[in-house]
Amino acid sequence: VLWFVLGMYLVPSFFKWAKQLMNEETLVVVSIGLCLGMVVLATQLGFSSALGAFIMGSLIAEAPNAEKIEHLVAPIKDLFGAVFFVSVGMMVDPAILLEQALPIFVLVVATIIGKLIFSTGGVLASGQSLNTSVHCGFSLAQIGEFSFILLGLGITLDLLPTQARDIVLAGAIFSILINPYLFAW
Repeated sequence: VLWFVLGMYLVPSFFKWAKQLMNEETLVVVSIGLCLGMVVLATQLGFSSALGAFIMGSLIAEAPNAEKIEHLVAPIKDLFGAVFFVSVGMMVDPAILLEQALPIFVLVVATIIGKLIFSTGGVLASGQSLNTSVHCGFSLAQIGEFSFILLGLGITLDLLPTQARDIVLAGAIFSILINPYLFAW
């Protein structure tokens, strides 16, 4: 809470003060450096690295030049996104797809139906139209990358068997592949 409150004042003030001093390249380096610095700080304090990156991303979003930062960092985000999804695809053992077909199928169906129902319901509850709510529900009806962080934590703490990783990864790939077709439908 302390670093979030301080960050709400320090980070935007820093970017406002340094706005005239930084060119685009320096702005990218400083923004990514702040995110990585918060990752290190969060890890040292016993929190997840994802939490640190999320908090600093939220703080940078309050900066006066947040749109420019977002535009400049987008190619880096896309690069890491591509590397992430290729590495996830390479982690799936094709034999698991046949051996664990039923659990993977159940996971994909439960994820799509569950996230569709709860996402659509949440957007409806916020006062949006049924059409907008259903579109939002279908756009979120997949296993997201944050689930990999939770999965890794569950395996590390011996709450889940290592076999769960293969099932969730395969389920994520299938739900991500199916999602655009569901959304278009």
